[in-house]
Amino acid sequence: MTEKLKKRCIIYSVGVLVYVSAIEATIHLTLTDRVKFIWFLIAYLIIGFDAFKKLEQNLLQKKFLSEYTLIILATIGALGIGRYVEGVLVILLFELGMIFEAFSRDRAKKNIEELINIRPEYATRKVHGREFKVDPSALKPGHIIVIKPGERIPVDAVITSGTTSIDTKAITGEAIPQSAWPGDKIYSGCINLNGVIEAKVLELYVDSTVSRIMEMVEDAQNKKAESETFITRFSRIYTPLMLLGAFAVMIYPSLTFSYGNWDTWIYRGLIFLVIACPCGLVLSVPIAFLGGIVTAARHGIVMKGGNFLEDLAKADTFIFDKTGTLTEGVFHVKEVKAIGMPNEELLRIAAHVECHSNHPIAQSLREAYGKEIAENKVYRMREIPGYGVNATFEGERVYVGNNRLMEKQQILCDDVSQPGTVIYVAVGKKYAGYIVIADTIKEDAVDTLQYLKEKCKAVLVMLTGDTKSGSIQVAKELEMDYAYADLMPEDKLEQVEDFLRIQDGTERLVCVGDGINDAPVLARADVGIAMGALGSAAAIEAADIVLMEDELPRIIDAIKISRETLRVVNQNITFALVVKGLILILAIIGYFGMWEAILAEVGVMFAAILNAAWVARYNV
Repeated sequence: MTEKLKKRCIIYSVGVLVYVSAIEATIHLTLTDRVKFIWFLIAYLIIGFDAFKKLEQNLLQKKFLSEYTLIILATIGALGIGRYVEGVLVILLFELGMIFEAFSRDRAKKNIEELINIRPEYATRKVHGREFKVDPSALKPGHIIVIKPGERIPVDAVITSGTTSIDTKAITGEAIPQSAWPGDKIYSGCINLNGVIEAKVLELYVDSTVSRIMEMVEDAQNKKAESETFITRFSRIYTPLMLLGAFAVMIYPSLTFSYGNWDTWIYRGLIFLVIACPCGLVLSVPIAFLGGIVTAARHGIVMKGGNFLEDLAKADTFIFDKTGTLTEGVFHVKEVKAIGMPNEELLRIAAHVECHSNHPIAQSLREAYGKEIAENKVYRMREIPGYGVNATFEGERVYVGNNRLMEKQQILCDDVSQPGTVIYVAVGKKYAGYIVIADTIKEDAVDTLQYLKEKCKAVLVMLTGDTKSGSIQVAKELEMDYAYADLMPEDKLEQVEDFLRIQDGTERLVCVGDGINDAPVLARADVGIAMGALGSAAAIEAADIVLMEDELPRIIDAIKISRETLRVVNQNITFALVVKGLILILAIIGYFGMWEAILAEVGVMFAAILNAAWVARYNV
């Protein structure tokens, strides 16, 4: 419980004690009406302290009509006609509901922090052979840290010595420990299990993986979903209508068929206001969406806002990147065809030119070469997204990339058409041959896409920068509805814009990608989903949903969570409106008094809140 909430509970408890003492005094002592009024008024002002503050804030923001307006008007009216016990009881139960809602939010936030806020209290830095414990925020890129068995990794780093197993469950949701060797990147928040390792810091503490994720989760609690916005708009219309209805109940009968019976009808009008207060709706909707965010986090899915839960539930168009998303992203050299030199020499040149690139294609070339890379022979390396790499190797400028790179350099090359990715190599301005690299489709891709087609009636689209020869074959195997290849990042964005233009207001478009090149479309889509994007700050920033493990079925989990959240939200809205409608009718004709109205309103409110809180325990 936060300090603010503790203070609020203390003030509330004092008010309740004053209220109880006022009731006791009324029962056992003979008091004047003036003394009773002052005693109950003090209790009323203490208990309603936070409600008055909220009303003041709303008035300053020119939000004149809200649930606070209804409840305070009703209670002031009850005090005005001498219904002191009932008037204070209404504000007491209303404030109890608000405290319960604040406590639920506090617990939900704490649950998220327990799931994700796993930043260690210290780090062990090594300087000139000596070890020092320091605050993780004091670490800078390039520092050497020592991580012992059982310790959490303080910041993102790369192992320089030692081998171990890493528990990545807190970050990726993966239960099986991962082996880690020198050269492997390790992420903050994970646990070193069984070996002493040294690592070089890659990121500042504030830029580490866990810190970025925590910021997203905290921001998510400040973002409103469409249904929440609906409740806000609903309150603006609902509140004045209820006020007019209450005044009509107070005034019209006393001027017509029940002439002069002001006390009765003013009392019924106040009951009307108490019942009309939309507390259950206003409180339960944000709790339901927060519960959905908590559930998603528990399953390794970070939602940046409740609005993306709602949009995902409505999604009917899914656009996927290919490499690393639908396919493993682990390439293997399938064929080497050199011109004017041995195939081994062509592979050696390509592997050296790509030695500084982290692209999966570069890694596959180095693996296929299988020998030590002489990095000191490679100079002025330049990587051009969507084209390839060029560098100076052994005194000559070498170009390694796709046919667009060859065209850009005005180099004539073979037109190779076969499944896989074709990498062309030119030494100087002379074409030297090509290398075919093949990728494999992920095992879970077929089942995931089948679910989207059957359960979401989705249109499936693939956008990729790879060649048609390899991409179209993948699209056919996965039974995609549309496939576009040879796309630059701006071309992908243009295709997404085309699909967005043909959608109506009830449809939503989802883009799924895994890297920096996908950032523009992830940002533009109604919902952008980043696949296993722990190392890509651009993907995390651009995406609306981040899957902490590179597994396509997590998309299905996210959809199920979003649908369950919306089901509960719609349940709460329907239940509250139906019950309120029935009680309002009974109150007008005199079957419900203030006490019954209070209990009914509190019952609706707590039932809605408890139903909404259940979402946080939902399991897919």
